[in-house]
Amino acid sequence: MNEASTIFSLIHQTLSNSENELSVSMMCQTAGVSRSGYYAWLNAASARQVREAQDRADFELVLEAYNRRRYSKGARGIYMCLIHNTPPVVMNLKKIRRLMKKYGLQCPIRRANPYRKMKNAMKTNHYAPNLLDREFESYGPRLVLLTDITYIPWGGSFLYLCVIMDAYTKQVLSYTLSPSLDVDFVLDAVDILMREHGVSLHAETVIHSDQGCHYTSCKFIELVEHNELRRSMSRKGNCWDNAPQESFFGHMKDLIDLTGDPSFDEVKAIIDDYMSYYNNERYQWDLAKLSPNEYFSFVTTGIYPLDLPSKPSPPEISKTPNELGAHTLEPEIVSDPLIR
Repeated sequence: MNEASTIFSLIHQTLSNSENELSVSMMCQTAGVSRSGYYAWLNAASARQVREAQDRADFELVLEAYNRRRYSKGARGIYMCLIHNTPPVVMNLKKIRRLMKKYGLQCPIRRANPYRKMKNAMKTNHYAPNLLDREFESYGPRLVLLTDITYIPWGGSFLYLCVIMDAYTKQVLSYTLSPSLDVDFVLDAVDILMREHGVSLHAETVIHSDQGCHYTSCKFIELVEHNELRRSMSRKGNCWDNAPQESFFGHMKDLIDLTGDPSFDEVKAIIDDYMSYYNNERYQWDLAKLSPNEYFSFVTTGIYPLDLPSKPSPPEISKTPNELGAHTLEPEIVSDPLIR
């Protein structure tokens, strides 16, 4: 309700009071509004009731989308959920934001990540060059894979989650959860990747990580080379070189609920549910308003899955696979007899 409507409403309430002795003209003059404006507002009462009923009905749709799969969303997320309804509901972003403000529906705001300051990487001679130079989405699907590890607070300690994601489609291709930081859970993530998505990878596919000890270990390097993948690494202590992966972890931690001292199996079930939601129903504005799995299908088949009046064309890929890392020089490797 705007300021003038609020004033007119107060005048109307005062006039309805049996003890009131003030006239309409006096109150309008005191409040700084026009008498004709008050009567226009009064005559539009039925129209306001119709608009209020329509707003309430539209807000029910907004609220249902907001709570879908129990993961809260902002205005854009709600918009994309609505167009995935059957039939699709197309609601203007400004209207969604207006209804959220009107009925007090708030999107959770991401807090600063307490683990943003990355640990210094363990000193080792098994570094790889940065083949991407932050060009995460220039080469098409299954050509740039991002991987990282995040810490999940659990029962006074931590669980450790390793994720491998397609930088172009934002799909989570594999992930593993572990109660320890042993290198094996990172290797398991690569094994799952090859088992479930190996046929869709290319000879030029790059797996990009930070310079953490897991990714510079001999076991990881041997496994990557055995599967004929190329390695790429962020610069030391530079989270922006793997920004999509860092952003994924930040949003995930905002949405999952681990209160109540859950067991390891319960945490794994929560992570499994979120990954299913993310790949299939976490619609993203920059992915043509589709989920990651829908977007992969769209860019590989050219068929847009939503029945909308105007359908986007498949995105153009700006660079060829042969250009991936073509101008990056290999760093000088200094052997260290203490590292095996």
